[in-house]
Amino acid sequence: MRVGVALACALLLTSVSALAEPAPELRVLSEHPVDGMRGGNLSGLALCGNELWTVSDRDDDQIYRLDTRQNTWQAETVHIDVPDVPDTGLPWGLRSRNWAASFVRGGDLDFEGITCDGAGNRYIVSEGHAAVLQVPVTGQANWLKISPMMVREARASGMLLQFNAIFEGLAINPAGDQMWLAAERQSRGLLLIKRKQTVWDCDGGCVLLSEGGMEMQPPQFPHAKPVNKDFSDLSLYNGKLFTLERNAYEICRRDPQTAKVERCWSYAAELLQPSRRYSQNYGLEEALIIDADGAWIGVDNNFGPRADGEVRPIVWRFAAPEGGWSAKP
Repeated sequence: MRVGVALACALLLTSVSALAEPAPELRVLSEHPVDGMRGGNLSGLALCGNELWTVSDRDDDQIYRLDTRQNTWQAETVHIDVPDVPDTGLPWGLRSRNWAASFVRGGDLDFEGITCDGAGNRYIVSEGHAAVLQVPVTGQANWLKISPMMVREARASGMLLQFNAIFEGLAINPAGDQMWLAAERQSRGLLLIKRKQTVWDCDGGCVLLSEGGMEMQPPQFPHAKPVNKDFSDLSLYNGKLFTLERNAYEICRRDPQTAKVERCWSYAAELLQPSRRYSQNYGLEEALIIDADGAWIGVDNNFGPRADGEVRPIVWRFAAPEGGWSAKP
């Protein structure tokens, strides 16, 4: 009996120790200030073929193609005519608060993420309305017809209850018939919807994950403290879902059907270097792309200067981790 108890305790301590091990650090290869965004506030990135696209959460009528030929990138405006937003089931109170805030900050739609399918169609998530806008390669922009069950399920699970904490990122599969959405915080979560004949709907259930709680900021953060767990963007690569977890300064690989964490990598050592720090007491990274060679991470600094005086949005290129994104712990 004593041997069994001792063995159980040893296994428990080993498990706790493994959980406590810090995530391996990613390495920055380059950084790129972005010029030409009218509203600043770079809040999403997408790779469509060989082109990088971004959105600002302050612009309702345009998205941006990024000219990446120089170290300083130039944002090229692409105008979009956005039709009236459908009723998604988000309560009037949250929608009215967003409408009122838009007069101060700009951006009633509050675009917070962009992604592309294999055909090059772009999809943009509106945090202000919990809706997804499709911008096809040709033709007019249109709002996806999403079953109101998605919002109902999310709210019943504790998500989408806080103003300015609705959907913060999205990802779509190359075939364009499965979409993942990230609820930002309090509670954060991941949802999956699938395209039926005319409507995007839950397939048995929309909610893959809903969780609240706090986690410690990384030790490199000045006066690190517990903060809300959050998601700020998603990227789908090689059949896996990658979450940008800005308060933890981590990227995590997750199972796309269960949302279970498989492995995480930290970018704290690079982005919390003294010259790269911002004065805000939380993470600001809101844009993520994962590819075979590495990751693109972009910051929404709201025109706030970092320690070296830079006020433009920044996109960093990180090298892929040792062993690649599929490596096991």
